[in-house]
Amino acid sequence: MKIHLDIGHPAHVHYFRNFIKIMTEKGHLFSITARDKEVTFNLLDKYNIPYTSRGKGKTGLIGKILYIFQGDWILIKSALKFKPDLFLSFGSTYAAHAAFFLRKPHITFDDTEHAVLEHLMCFPFTSTILTPKSYIKNLGKKQIRFSGFIELCSLHPKYFELDNSILETMKILPGDKFVLLRFISWQASHDFGIKGIDWDTKMALIEELSKEHKVFISSEAELPDQLKKYKLPVPPEKIHNVLKYATLYIGEGATMASECAVLGTPAIYVNELDAGTLREQADYGLLLNLRNSHNLIETVKELIKKKNLKEEWQDHLQKMLEEKIDVTAFMVWFVENYPSSFKTMLFNPDYQYNFK
Repeated sequence: MKIHLDIGHPAHVHYFRNFIKIMTEKGHLFSITARDKEVTFNLLDKYNIPYTSRGKGKTGLIGKILYIFQGDWILIKSALKFKPDLFLSFGSTYAAHAAFFLRKPHITFDDTEHAVLEHLMCFPFTSTILTPKSYIKNLGKKQIRFSGFIELCSLHPKYFELDNSILETMKILPGDKFVLLRFISWQASHDFGIKGIDWDTKMALIEELSKEHKVFISSEAELPDQLKKYKLPVPPEKIHNVLKYATLYIGEGATMASECAVLGTPAIYVNELDAGTLREQADYGLLLNLRNSHNLIETVKELIKKKNLKEEWQDHLQKMLEEKIDVTAFMVWFVENYPSSFKTMLFNPDYQYNFK
């Protein structure tokens, strides 16, 4: 099978890298296009995954709309040469359009209900949409729900290997407590007009946490001078080790909040935007899902005074893992056996529990 995969975000590299490895070992071929966003290329290079750049994209609504034509053409041109059997992505408008133009199936994953503009441009041209069971929206006859979180593709215990060398890089000693803060750039189309943690609260939060914890910041945008001393000194491929070792995560980014949830690290997500996966992870007791930062300082104080905070979270984690599937194994089966796998899931959705 020949698969064209489009990657638009660093997290997508982690979602698909184990799938790529397994499928390649089975003899399947890949053509991969990727957006030059943050550390995406660094991650692809680190994992020895060949790719073609489709550029940086554009900011602003008009710029993003104009870029659609450029992105579509890059994928179509690449696919005309590669001749894929199907297209695969995590919500890629460009993969959907290219697949539709070339009359090939497009399988996409999605867990971001509020990405309305992307959905309008992607879903009508897509054959199958795979979403977590907790996905809030009903997308109709194209939708297949799976019992898991997309972050389990790389962070399931079967695949995740903990590397303690990052502690030396971060100058963390045994017994040290540290907190990771994550700030986003607010450049995505679904971020327009949305707010997270206000500046005054960020500064108060750092001051409060610094009393007993080391504080590190991961940020999509350039940090202002007064915060640069907190910049996380760890290469991007090691970020999940940071999340695993962290005492606490606080951030505006849903991806890292969800990654912490499936790693068993206490997480506080602060953003006006919500998602079904975040709600379910909150139900498991794996994160606190806040719409604003009004009571954030008080919430943080309550959490960090707990002596066995991480041990408590590990109990929640084990319950979640017992109930969820191995999403990578499910993905391999679904793609390799498509479209008959679609029919199997449609009439017997419990078949997915063979992948535990």
